[in-house]
Amino acid sequence: MKIWTSEHTFEHSWDTIVQAAWKKYPNPLNPAVIGTDVLDRKVDNKGVLKTHRLMTTQWGLPNWAKKILGQDENAYGSEHSEVDPKAKTMTLKSKNLTWCNLVTIDEKLVYATHPDDSSKTHLKQEAVVNIKGVPLSSYLENMITQNINNNAQKGREGLEWVVRKIKVEAETLQTEAASFTKDTFHTIHKVESLFNRDGSL
Repeated sequence: MKIWTSEHTFEHSWDTIVQAAWKKYPNPLNPAVIGTDVLDRKVDNKGVLKTHRLMTTQWGLPNWAKKILGQDENAYGSEHSEVDPKAKTMTLKSKNLTWCNLVTIDEKLVYATHPDDSSKTHLKQEAVVNIKGVPLSSYLENMITQNINNNAQKGREGLEWVVRKIKVEAETLQTEAASFTKDTFHTIHKVESLFNRDGSL
């Protein structure tokens, strides 16, 4: 069994990071996840948004490792998430559905407002990898754990990419709204001028 942990601070508010997290895939900087499907979504009586998604991924393992584990081209995972807007936490727990009779991979991510700076977001990630009943199990656990570490880095970069994209979209909308407002006032002024020259058209 291998245990992997990581912590990271985003220089963005929790609201921004959570918004970006929902728009994270597809992502050119984090291509391991190639598809997401929402299976269930609801808000409980405490106002917590609960979502169950199916994740389709490509781990990029070497062919010899795929043969040992019996992996197809794609791997699948089940992800349960909870967004608590009052506590300002977003918790994601995922479990692999591929090779589950040989390999268990349990991952947990928690996004929370940074305890020392409310303008930032703290991310804590954990993963537990356990392989049984196949040759080179310890070596494969190390390989998968390293893969998780690499994908975590790509995931953080991918989230930053989404944040930048959201900001560009917001700036574009503001510019378009300002232009529309300016054009509207200009048109109203022209119409008023026509009526006000001598009180008639």
